[in-house]
Amino acid sequence: MHTDQRYIEALRKNDSVLLSEIYRKYAPSITAYLKSKGADTEECGDIFQESLIDIFKLAADGKFVLTCPFEAFLLLICKRKWINLLKKKSRSGVTKSLDDGYQYLKDNTDAEASAHAQQMEQEALVMELLEQLSERCREIIRASYLSDSQQKLAEQLGVSYAYLRKKKSICMSELIELVNHNRHQS
Repeated sequence: MHTDQRYIEALRKNDSVLLSEIYRKYAPSITAYLKSKGADTEECGDIFQESLIDIFKLAADGKFVLTCPFEAFLLLICKRKWINLLKKKSRSGVTKSLDDGYQYLKDNTDAEASAHAQQMEQEALVMELLEQLSERCREIIRASYLSDSQQKLAEQLGVSYAYLRKKKSICMSELIELVNHNRHQS
């Protein structure tokens, strides 16, 4: 766990003191970076705010653990939002190489931040695809991740342990198939 985990907790708990610190410490450098890539002041503010909201959503369950500096993680999310905005606007050619802005980072931890962002995107995709499964499958998969004991979970759901294992296996196979199908379409 990185010492900047406190910022994740601040977002989760809506700690106004640390939230102000996030804006004070990171908004200027991230705004400068985004402006160097062609964003205007309003776009910079929107991207910064939306990125913080995304991190809040990621941290909402209290399980997210930051293993790199918060600034690196936040910058990577902002960069991806900017790229997505450019794609939506079809403004190709506006950005220079996206890798030349790292003078705004205090240390070189892009790989860790990128891994976090990729994990966040994958989890969002899985959650989206999970909604395509039957209600019972969604219930079993979600409950399985929250329960330590599959035996207790079977009792809570009012099914046998064997049924739960088989049904969970079928549901997970369906979810994996959806994920794989979605990857091949991308």
